[in-house]
Amino acid sequence: MNKKSILTTDNLSIGYKTKKETIIIAEQLNLNLDAGKLITLVGANGIGKSTLLRTLTGIQKPLSGNVFLNQKNINSFDGITLAQELSLVLTEKLPPSNLTIFELISLGRQPYTNWLGKLSEDDLEKVNSVMKLTQTEHLAEKKHFEISDGQLQKIMIARALAQETSIIILDEPTTHLDLFHKVAVFKLLKKLSKETNKCILFSTHDIDLAIQLSDEMIVMTEKEIIQDQPCNLISRGVFNSLFNDNSITFDESKGKFIIQY
Repeated sequence: MNKKSILTTDNLSIGYKTKKETIIIAEQLNLNLDAGKLITLVGANGIGKSTLLRTLTGIQKPLSGNVFLNQKNINSFDGITLAQELSLVLTEKLPPSNLTIFELISLGRQPYTNWLGKLSEDDLEKVNSVMKLTQTEHLAEKKHFEISDGQLQKIMIARALAQETSIIILDEPTTHLDLFHKVAVFKLLKKLSKETNKCILFSTHDIDLAIQLSDEMIVMTEKEIIQDQPCNLISRGVFNSLFNDNSITFDESKGKFIIQY
């Protein structure tokens, strides 16, 4: 089994500064994200998941400590080189355009070619390959506004795959999806992490699904941030303190949350 570390943090402190004060969300984080792993980031609303993702992707500077991507400090990458190492999938709406699905996925090749230029044979081969991998070939000629939210999420994953990076980071890819499409996205990401040996990290509110399908989880609580396998997190009682609400309890025997009423 490949244990290659793709992204690591060294005594990382995250948060933000205002003119008057420094707000620390978490500190002394030492995370390790390996190749071939599906890793989910979970925590209550407002706990700082987006801040952590922004810091891990180099969008936001850490308060202190370092983020290393393939053993290089993430702040040492220029934009193009970083885009060849790390793919980011956000939940934001796409801007209006007449792009076909094939053209949308082809944008993933931008770090390797001028986007106004013609795709090379190799680029075309890569795009066709990821469409096959994500089973989206039948959508190639459709416009992106003609497909469902669930299909569009698969397309955004395909575009990230076309970037040919060692890690893909997604910000809540299952938001706004029904249960069927949530499960489909989870299963697709699980399959891709195994078949491509990429590290895939994504934040989610679907904790029950994450427990069932993740290789590892990063759990953010008010007191700490813990990374481990779901079974170990359950046995350690980590999920019991996830929500500061007595009406939501975690049943360790069933591995899921129970609502008390």
